[in-house]
Formats: sequence, C-alpha cells, structure tokens
Amino acid sequence: MSSQSCLVLIRHGQSTYNKKNLFTGWKDVELTKEGIHEAHDAAPLIANITFTHAFTSHLKRARHTLDIILEDIQQNLPIIEDIALNERDYGSLVGQNKADAAEKFGEDQVQIWRRSYATPPPGGESLEMTAKRTIPYFETHIEPLLSGNNNIIVSAHGNSIRSIVMHLHNLSSEQILQTEIGWCEPWIYTFDNSDKSGFKILPRPSSES
Repeated sequence: MSSQSCLVLIRHGQSTYNKKNLFTGWKDVELTKEGIHEAHDAAPLIANITFTHAFTSHLKRARHTLDIILEDIQQNLPIIEDIALNERDYGSLVGQNKADAAEKFGEDQVQIWRRSYATPPPGGESLEMTAKRTIPYFETHIEPLLSGNNNIIVSAHGNSIRSIVMHLHNLSSEQILQTEIGWCEPWIYTFDNSDKSGFKILPRPSSES
C-alpha cells in the first residue's frame, strides 16, 4: 500500500539575542516582536497541511514559534521537546556581541568558529558535533514516521536544521556550510513510502513591525 508523508522544517523567528547580534546558542531567550510577526507570517504558508506530529527543542524561542504557528492554523496536537534539536552551543561566546568578539579574538578566528564544520568555539560545539546529536535523533524518532501517512513539523534552530538538511540531501561538510536557513522559512519535503519525492522552500513574506 502506498503511503505519503510530509516533513516541514522551520527555524524560529528572530530572538532578542539575534536582534542585538549576540551569540545565542543554548541561552534560552525570547522572541522579539518581529520574531512573533515572522511566526505569524509563516503560518499561512503551511495551513493546508494537517500535521500528525510536532517536534521542537528545549529552547523557548523554537517552542513559542511552533505554538504560534499551530494556533494560527488551528491545529492542536502533542508537542515533543528534545535537547537533541537544540541550537549549536557557542560555549564561552554566548552573550558576546559578534563584532566585539571579532575585535577581541580576531576576525579570522571568529569566522573559523562560526563557519568551519569541525572547529568548535571554546567550551562549545562545532556544526559537526551538533550534527552528531541531531541526526541520530532524527533517524530514530522522526524519520521512521515518514514511512507512514504522517505529516510532521519540526521547529528548531539554524544549525540543528542544517544538520537535518545535510542528512536529507546527503550534503558534504563543505556544501552544508553554504546552506542558510532563514527565520520562519518553511522547508517542505514530501515522501512516498519513506523515499523523498519532493522538496521546496517557501519564502516568508516580509512583515511590518
């Protein structure tokens, strides 16, 4: 029997640390007013999908984004939170302004911490380390659902979503570094009998503050 499933990956809206250009990582900060608008703007883009499962991280900016979207599309379903979907941990850089950090440590060094695949910032995680917790969770808890008639939404973070995208598209470490995930920009995958059959990114319309 044929089965079709859908997976929607969505990064949270702008947070208070994003607005201040601070390294955020696992700091549990709120959405800004703009971030809330972004979540509301994203909801109509996926309103035609009836979700059966919802996943998010342990960080409230991702959970709040998911709550807004599900409320706007009038779908009430259990939400599973897991630390494996958390943003990359930026260690001792958390709370520092990115420009100030570049001045303090050198622009080249900060760029390596931010954009290399395997080099973590002090006390933090590289993208490779983030992928090593995010991908196994996806493979164990989310991917098996795609073999049934399920529609799944995952509200998470730039780097945890990049890890999942790397897995789904079989990207190299160099390719994933060139992949940007926009705030509240739905990445939509369709599956037939667990085989990926379609993919699209829906640009979010600009919102007015």
